[in-house]
Amino acid sequence: MVLASASTVRATLLRSAGIHPEIVPAHVDEDEIKRAFRAEGRSALDAAIALAEVKAMRISRHHPGALVIGADQILVCGAEWFDKPVDLDHARAHLRTLRGKAHGLATAAVVVRDGQRIWHHGATPMLTMRDFTDGFLDDYLAREGDDVLTSVGVYKLEGRGVQLFSRIDGDFFTILGLPLLQLLGFLREHGVVGT
Repeated sequence: MVLASASTVRATLLRSAGIHPEIVPAHVDEDEIKRAFRAEGRSALDAAIALAEVKAMRISRHHPGALVIGADQILVCGAEWFDKPVDLDHARAHLRTLRGKAHGLATAAVVVRDGQRIWHHGATPMLTMRDFTDGFLDDYLAREGDDVLTSVGVYKLEGRGVQLFSRIDGDFFTILGLPLLQLLGFLREHGVVGT
């Protein structure tokens, strides 16, 4: 089994569940795919599924017979799609935009074997940020530092980021970036993990 992702969170989730995939990040031009989907009026979840599939397909070519897991996540607030911030100034701007509002995390996972998609799952958990103060925001960014740049939402719910929220609706693992329960169900059906 191969995980076509550079996400340490996804790898940790799988390892914690007893699955130890080879980690082979797939490098794709995500911006081009997102632009095309937006131009066609398609949803962020459709784009996340397509990106997860492209990543898994790219790695599958070099790993015959392997189950290759691709995953992607896009944050959506209103009509805006967010990417990971490039620096702390962008992180601050993202959090100011999200403050006091609900947003969705369009999250997808795809499994490919020998260039064929054999499973996929997509979901969009909804999260509502509380209306925190600028002082809290500055303190949060100072304490978290560059670590927030690894998350599309500039937060990690498994850490201090949970303090940003007033409401969370959705599966915890999906929010972290991998619909783990559904993936484990697929792997169980295919004899990869025990029943």
